[in-house]
Amino acid sequence: MGETGEAQAIAVIGAGSWGTALAIQFARSGRPTLLWGRAEDDPASIEAARENVRYLPGAKFPPSLHALADLEEVLGQAQVLVVAVPSHAFRAVLTRMKPLLKPGTRLAWATKGFELETGKLPHQVAREVLGSDTAMAVLSGPTFAREVGMGLPTAMTIASNDAEYALQLAENLSGESFRAYTSTDIIGVEVGGAVKNVLAIGAGICDGLGFGANTRVAMITRGLVEMTRLGAALGAEPATFMGLAGMGDLVLTCTDDQSRNRRMGLALAAGKTIKEAEHEIKQVVEGVLAARAVHRVAAEAGIEMPICEQIYRILYEGAEPQAAVVALMKRELKSEFAPGG
Repeated sequence: MGETGEAQAIAVIGAGSWGTALAIQFARSGRPTLLWGRAEDDPASIEAARENVRYLPGAKFPPSLHALADLEEVLGQAQVLVVAVPSHAFRAVLTRMKPLLKPGTRLAWATKGFELETGKLPHQVAREVLGSDTAMAVLSGPTFAREVGMGLPTAMTIASNDAEYALQLAENLSGESFRAYTSTDIIGVEVGGAVKNVLAIGAGICDGLGFGANTRVAMITRGLVEMTRLGAALGAEPATFMGLAGMGDLVLTCTDDQSRNRRMGLALAAGKTIKEAEHEIKQVVEGVLAARAVHRVAAEAGIEMPICEQIYRILYEGAEPQAAVVALMKRELKSEFAPGG
């Protein structure tokens, strides 16, 4: 374990499927990498097995990757920290980390979604908890943890106000099977990551009801319009939503059953409850809480998001999925690019 004490070690905070996959990718180059997990994630067993049997079975750890349970030890060894926890845990994890951070530590996160209680994006929460002196970046894009763990070709986006830091992270992640692009549009990348989870539930509902390919592509395309509309209102660059963190991530999660959010939609269309679906999926389904947060943020910003609104109604107001789709089809006819169309 001595190699992990190097000053430039990277630590991934969160030993779920995506955190584990990111840690494996960082370590593939031989870079000293640490993976921190909660006691219930049993980091000792993960370290002993040299894989995360619970969340990412079959993805063996490179020699330079080690799982630890002691957060203070992990933060003391790493200079770059990548937080990969669900959005509802993001603030609590940062708050726990704050008194343990070394001077000069740089932060990144792969957390997606608005904070439910405040409607804030992750970068706003991070600034609120840690202040403005810490270098920060967000990682997002069309990535399934299992495929990254297997080493299949993948691309994603890293956004930061610090272009040099974004490039350094991209270089640390990139390899023969992984390519990271950089961006300065933190807001756009974060909005894309939040809204796509809601829309993926809708795609699962439509496919589960047997509405076919025409419906799916219409929902994805109009969903992209809603995502872009909200992002622009919050200060994002519209072009971001045509890239990996927007359209790319949206298409991925809406069309492949590796997506937990899509599987939630399929389950709802089959008449199952949210709790029943979550029990089957066995992991956090971010889009369920994201639907509430997006509903709130859109209302506060005065932005119409008809598809996200109907998904919210299905999840929280007991609307029947088929009736919600019909309600969308019966809306007033408008120009394709009219506001609120």
